[in-house]
Amino acid sequence: MAKTLSQWIETDVSKVHGRSMKWLSEEHFFRDPNRALYSDSSYFFAPADGVILYCKVVKGDESILDIKGKAYSLQDAMRKEDYKKKSLVVGIFMTFYDVHINRIPYSGRLSYKELETISSHNLPMLDIEKNLIDALAVNTENAQYLFSNQRMLNTVFCMDLQQEYYILQIADYDVDCITPFHLKQHKNFAQNQRFSQIRYGSQVDLIIPLSEHFDYTPLLEAGMHVEAGVDPIVKITKKSV
Repeated sequence: MAKTLSQWIETDVSKVHGRSMKWLSEEHFFRDPNRALYSDSSYFFAPADGVILYCKVVKGDESILDIKGKAYSLQDAMRKEDYKKKSLVVGIFMTFYDVHINRIPYSGRLSYKELETISSHNLPMLDIEKNLIDALAVNTENAQYLFSNQRMLNTVFCMDLQQEYYILQIADYDVDCITPFHLKQHKNFAQNQRFSQIRYGSQVDLIIPLSEHFDYTPLLEAGMHVEAGVDPIVKITKKSV
């Protein structure tokens, strides 16, 4: 079940917050807990464990966030200057305390493309995590990593929805790599099936182009903590003819 930041800190983070970085890195980070596989075509589920940083509908060239006075858009996020579609975007920040296994929000055929860093190396995400853990606040003022860091753009085609949607994985400064579990392109995945892992801190965005056939209604606001494959985050409703 989705939790507020304070609930998540109390029930999850507090258990391991005082442990050493060595223990967290070696024993805690790579865990992959067993989870029931939910299947419900009325929802998109969370693709990642983490805290929702933003949830909004924007055009391709419209600002999702203003970072140090600079607008960050879906065209920047996806590195597609020609992306024009009005879309619902949900950004999930994965802290060091989260499970880093990513799952498919809605069943479909997946293809992926790695997009390299724009600068010489990935920028750190630590300021965002410190605000979430220490101040219990979502603060994206220092989210410059969104413009430049290495990322994987996963495209999922859904026959049921008659469209594609996207899972954007963004790597942190300390990341070794974004690791797909299946290297084959255009592979079919069931809803909430494991498909990838990002090592150490990171962010995952769910990007859903708006549809002529369905309404997509977000269920949670920024500041809520979600679990991949467990928490529905977008309601799907067929439009009346």
